[in-house]
Amino acid sequence: MFTASGIPNTDELFSDLTDDQAQAVRHTDGPLLVLAGAGCGKTRVITRRALNLARTVTSPHNILAITFTNKAASEMRERIMVLGGRAGSEMTVCTFHSLCYRLLRIHHERAGLPDDFTVFDSADQRKIAKAAVARAHLSAENWSPARVQSLISNAKNSMVTASIYAEQAVDWSERTVAKVYEAYEAILSEQHGVDFDDLLLKMALLLKQDEDLRQCLERRYSHVLIDEYQDTNSAQYLIAHLITEQNKNICATGDPDQSIYGWRGADIGNILRFEEDHAGAQVVRLERNYRSTQRILSAASALIEHNQQRKEKTLWTKNDEGARVRVLLTDDAGEESSTIADELAARRDRGEDLSDVAVFYRLNSLSRAVEEAFLKTGIAYQVARGVEFYNRKEIKDVLAYVRLLINVHDEVSLTRIINTPTRGIGKTTIDRIIAHARSLEKEMFEFVFEPQSVPTLKRAAVAKVAAFATLLGGLRHAIDESPSTALARIISESGLQADMNKLAEVDSDPLDNVNELINAATAFEQEHSEATLRDWMEYTSLLGDVDSIEEGDGRVTLMTLHAAKGLEFPVVYMIGLEDGLLPFQREPGDPTYDEEEERRLCFVGMTRAKRELTLSHCDYRMVRGVSERKTKSAFLDELPAGEIEKVDLIGEGADSSRRGWLDDLPDDIEEWAQGSLVRHDERGIGRIVWIRRNGAQVHLEVQFQTGASRTFVLPFADLQLVDFDEISEGAFDF
Repeated sequence: MFTASGIPNTDELFSDLTDDQAQAVRHTDGPLLVLAGAGCGKTRVITRRALNLARTVTSPHNILAITFTNKAASEMRERIMVLGGRAGSEMTVCTFHSLCYRLLRIHHERAGLPDDFTVFDSADQRKIAKAAVARAHLSAENWSPARVQSLISNAKNSMVTASIYAEQAVDWSERTVAKVYEAYEAILSEQHGVDFDDLLLKMALLLKQDEDLRQCLERRYSHVLIDEYQDTNSAQYLIAHLITEQNKNICATGDPDQSIYGWRGADIGNILRFEEDHAGAQVVRLERNYRSTQRILSAASALIEHNQQRKEKTLWTKNDEGARVRVLLTDDAGEESSTIADELAARRDRGEDLSDVAVFYRLNSLSRAVEEAFLKTGIAYQVARGVEFYNRKEIKDVLAYVRLLINVHDEVSLTRIINTPTRGIGKTTIDRIIAHARSLEKEMFEFVFEPQSVPTLKRAAVAKVAAFATLLGGLRHAIDESPSTALARIISESGLQADMNKLAEVDSDPLDNVNELINAATAFEQEHSEATLRDWMEYTSLLGDVDSIEEGDGRVTLMTLHAAKGLEFPVVYMIGLEDGLLPFQREPGDPTYDEEEERRLCFVGMTRAKRELTLSHCDYRMVRGVSERKTKSAFLDELPAGEIEKVDLIGEGADSSRRGWLDDLPDDIEEWAQGSLVRHDERGIGRIVWIRRNGAQVHLEVQFQTGASRTFVLPFADLQLVDFDEISEGAFDF
């Protein structure tokens, strides 16, 4: 059933495709736009199309398939390998960032990069941003490194370099950011580093300027397939455009209705303008949904139809009608979470697999109440924060050694590990080395290897720094070893393992985590037999949130709506559908607010559900320690009434077992009423405007003498009832 090249014959490729899918797969020459609705089998189309191209018009070696996450790339690669065998292994299937990293590593001289450049992670980028603020002689209190880093990232995603940013600055604020941007770039250059956004920006600029390289890549990749095209930013768009400019063989697959990354530079216009950018482009619509029930699909479709920035398509399915979408109203986040936990406990007791269940939320902070309820109920769960493992202190310590061995100019890593584990090199010694290096316009590492040349260092400090330099010199050979062997050697010889062993009886997590890091490197080696330590560092540098999700292990998955993109679960809960949360808006008039993107995000979450979908909102939610009255999301009013079932746990007929007050309410609570006076330690005297006692907790609004009003929840609020007699005359006249 296979051809001589190992590629399946026509029957194998097309036997289970719909007419629309087959049309997209058969297309071989010229631009193609595949508008693939949620759950419409686009991955199947991309993999079959790649194999059909290799079977009919080109070599597997000349096919490039790009997607946005490592998880999606792995899935696509595996599907191609299953169907195409050897032919599949010859194709390039990767993410944009991975492709750019490889190309920049090969063509570093053309890009103006040193051969030992490393990619700084988000935490280290924040440190560099802080250093850049200081170098620009600004206060970190007034110029938040996090905010500055975000502005720089957005600029790079829009192809705006530091020099262009300075030229375009129109006011004092932008000119100040331009100074920090320039300092940020200088520090990166000094430390032979690039940030995540640089991978795209530098590759796009290189392709734009280097015609020879561009032609070379066009010859290599005669056919380019790009998944999730609606999420491309300016740099990714330019890269895709430049490497297909002559061949015109670009296939973009995506869905404007699922464009949810505008906040980090994605431009929905890239997919909306595809036919304008590529004359004669063929457009194929995939509208049959294989994932969700009819009611889930109908509800999601009705929601997204309120958007204007979209391309018309009609999703349909042959799946069962299914249950109505539940809209759950609870009193507060505690009840919202305990309700979900109780339902999942019942599922578990019935023998259902809880790995079929996911809980989505707009903000990471909303997971806290859910996690607490799950822990209390004994529900096993995992949080999709893949990069969090690599942000643990002990892991970052190990990786700092690796990065420094690869790139000795990496001052962020050097300052992190020079006294980790503790070896008697204090902050004063480090500051003196840095100051001496700066005075001579040299780098810190030079004087780590020659500490005796730093006149301000005492003899004892010189000896300790020299010992550290000797350690680094002995570890340099580790970069030539396999990742797992190198890691084991670094952990042992650096003293990290001995240091963590001392803590084993108190807390074994650090050592367990480091051992898990070695396990991860071993697993990487099994898939990449010739992998080097540098290859493995590339892999860890490009990890995303969903890359650590383990499937089928009996645990509920918790994740943000953004992380849920590209996944599916039989049972989905979406919490926090309240005005200000979904759609999310920091404050009225927020210039970054995009209602259509928020609606697309809600649509993405809903269409992850295969069989059951619950959307929940609360009457009250705690915000910065204060219980605030919430309004349900306007998106809920856009759902078709016939497809939803409202479950009100605070209205009439609600489960009375959930309505009891907490045992630790004030003893005199029966005396609290509208008009009563209360005292707050920080805000002073106030009058109760209203009070509600029908929830799992007691909520009340208090107007203070300052005129400000605040909503509180008992017993968490620091309020005491006071008598009129306790207050001087006129003190409560407000």
